[in-house]
Amino acid sequence: MRLKNKVALITGGGTGIGLDIAKNYVSEGCYVYITGRRENKLKDAVNTIGHDIDYVVADVTNKEDMQHVADKIKKDKGHLDILMCNAGVGNYVAIEDITEKEFNRVMYTNVLGTYYCAQVCLPIMPQGSTIILNTSVTASLGLPNFSLYIAAKSAMKSFIHTWTNELRDRKIRVNALAPGIIPTDAAGKELGRDPKQEAEVQAYRSTLIPAGRVGHVQDTSHAAVFLASDESSYINGVEILVDGGLAAIYPVKL
Repeated sequence: MRLKNKVALITGGGTGIGLDIAKNYVSEGCYVYITGRRENKLKDAVNTIGHDIDYVVADVTNKEDMQHVADKIKKDKGHLDILMCNAGVGNYVAIEDITEKEFNRVMYTNVLGTYYCAQVCLPIMPQGSTIILNTSVTASLGLPNFSLYIAAKSAMKSFIHTWTNELRDRKIRVNALAPGIIPTDAAGKELGRDPKQEAEVQAYRSTLIPAGRVGHVQDTSHAAVFLASDESSYINGVEILVDGGLAAIYPVKL
């Protein structure tokens, strides 16, 4: 029960990595709020976990939506201990094919959405709270046709340094998780691959990763529990790579 009596907010918590983090947080004694744009996915997540969890339909790119989330948490619980900024989008697009619409979609969700979450939640976060950002190992790599997503995640990565300094007097820790290749249904669809193509791609990538396999959502959620717990009280301003060693041996052709 490493998170007993703590309150957490996980954006993009209805599926994939966010959902598994929610499961692990609840199992460790935390009360969890999850957000997302698809109410059916949020309902399914709440029903799956079954207790100590609630949802709010909200878009991280809409500050009014996120303010409503923060207001609900304050009304229900009075404070927020853990802010897990997990919501994100991205796609493989060549430089010359990036449209203004796609630029805004990726930057608004990953970067502006993270700012909005911090802005509305910080007033209800007491000393000793923690902010965790879901960045990406790609921010340390130079993958072709992925420049927009990498730029967005690199911006988020920079927040852990500036926010750690800015929030030091409030004793609020800021860290990041950088998942490597963690296949999820949403990620495969986002990148335009059907299940067979996705399986083939991940089988190939498994041969490249020093750990000998692609990641599982549990790999990231276990690290998220650690960063949210008092066990990591002296860890601040860092990005933890959850990538099986991929960044250590890059470049490889993914």
